[in-house]
Amino acid sequence: AASQVHSAAAVPRRSRRRKSVAIAYEAVQGDGAEQGTAEPRRPRWEPRDWRQQLERIREMRKNKDAPVDEMGVEKCYDSSAPPQVMRYQVLLSLMLSSQTKDQVTSAAMLRLRQHGLTVDSILQMDDATLGQIIYPVGFWRNKVKYIKQTTAILKQKYGGDIPRTVEELVQLPGVGPKMAHLAMNIAWDSVSGIAVDTHVHRITNRLKWVKKETRYPEETRVALEDWLPRDLWREINWLLVGFGQQTCLPVNPRCSECLNHDICPAAKRH
Repeated sequence: AASQVHSAAAVPRRSRRRKSVAIAYEAVQGDGAEQGTAEPRRPRWEPRDWRQQLERIREMRKNKDAPVDEMGVEKCYDSSAPPQVMRYQVLLSLMLSSQTKDQVTSAAMLRLRQHGLTVDSILQMDDATLGQIIYPVGFWRNKVKYIKQTTAILKQKYGGDIPRTVEELVQLPGVGPKMAHLAMNIAWDSVSGIAVDTHVHRITNRLKWVKKETRYPEETRVALEDWLPRDLWREINWLLVGFGQQTCLPVNPRCSECLNHDICPAAKRH
């Protein structure tokens, strides 16, 4: 009651200020729907020509004959294995794939599967044997350590399965955000975010699909998720990885062969 008396006695100017703040807040919260005429927010930023660029990349990728199509992570696990084993194999192939060509990852996964690739078989395997099997994947010595540590955590904490959230996945040794989003997609059939690897990072910067140039894949992911329609998030990694392997190469991109040659900001035009 005392506060009501105090409020009534407050000077009008202060009261008006409080009221205007409340209205501004309500308009934001309600997205202007109740006012009818209010503009809720500025139009979302979109890159120029992105839909046309996307369609042309789809056209270039229609044969599905890039290394990622034949030997990518989705081709590395045993699809006839029990779901829990399959999910573990997906995670392991993602861990091996970091800074490693698809051909090398695929061969390493095949050798591992010949030894019976399960949580228990990896825990029973000594480090030297595991190293011999996965060699020559990039940073194989570190990956032996990470695989052993992560597998032990999966056994102790998750009953031999893999976590169901990105937050838990990135806590595992040797698992980064790109791997986590791909694991959610492939293993759990859940779209949690855009998986940005070096190809996606490079190509989206070349196409100017980011408002300003990004230096790191995580920056690129945040920038892309800000505008790219969510129904494209699952497709975009596969699409751009293959495009980056065949056409939009890291060095000497094949601009003359690219259908986006005339509308790509980075195209080398001769």
